[in-house]
Amino acid sequence: MAHVNTLLFAFGLTMFAGMSTVIGSFLVLHVKKIDKKFLSAALGFSAGVMIYVSLIEIFAEAKLSLTKVYGADKGYWYTTLAFFAGIVLIALIDRFFSDSDHPHEILDPGDEKYQQSAGNPELMRVGISSAVAIAIHNFPEGMATFVSAMEDPTLGLSIAIAIAIHNIPEGIAIAVPIYYATKDKSKAFLYSFLSGLSEPLGAVVGYLLILKLFNKIVNDAIFGIVFAAVAGIMVYISLDELLPTAEKFGEHHAAIYGLILGMMLMALSLLLLS
Repeated sequence: MAHVNTLLFAFGLTMFAGMSTVIGSFLVLHVKKIDKKFLSAALGFSAGVMIYVSLIEIFAEAKLSLTKVYGADKGYWYTTLAFFAGIVLIALIDRFFSDSDHPHEILDPGDEKYQQSAGNPELMRVGISSAVAIAIHNFPEGMATFVSAMEDPTLGLSIAIAIAIHNIPEGIAIAVPIYYATKDKSKAFLYSFLSGLSEPLGAVVGYLLILKLFNKIVNDAIFGIVFAAVAGIMVYISLDELLPTAEKFGEHHAAIYGLILGMMLMALSLLLLS
């Protein structure tokens, strides 16, 4: 029963994180001007949580698991290799599946260039391309959230919250061009919703691969390698996506303050729960 509850909790967290793209589309449809300073701080906060928990908690957990199996020296080596393997994986996804150098750029629904482009098929293609690119990025995030929550529900919750925060502007990036291309709120909502669904889909794949296909051989070694790769994926997302996007708003200090606050709150929560 406890395993079933943990499983449902892990899927629920992944669904929560993925569906945060819908919040972004809601903002597009109901808010005339996005508060860029707030979003800059929020993205910095999300990056702070993800970087801190990846390097301080997840990497350490992975190293501990692999050390049990391979010893101190080899365990450390394998943890480090798996960490950078995760970075290479998400970098390759970025390289081959993103249609632009900035697939996650936050678009202001109050920008006149979008309002003047209603009915433009090129704008519609931008929105669809953004939805596809973000869906592909969300897939490994879903696996990361699910696997983390199965191993440590508290850790999974922290990761889910951080991912949910940065999925909000991704929903904006999808909904803005689609809404102004079609003037159809339901389409803007639908595409952001479908993009967010790739996150729980990642959880399903993680469940089938790790808990079903490899059920007989799941051990400290496999969880250690997966955890180290997850840490690498989240650090890459933070450095490649979250912080650069926050900087584009011209709110450097808001992003940095959010980053530090995210690290502090993550550290405090880990201390209180230890």
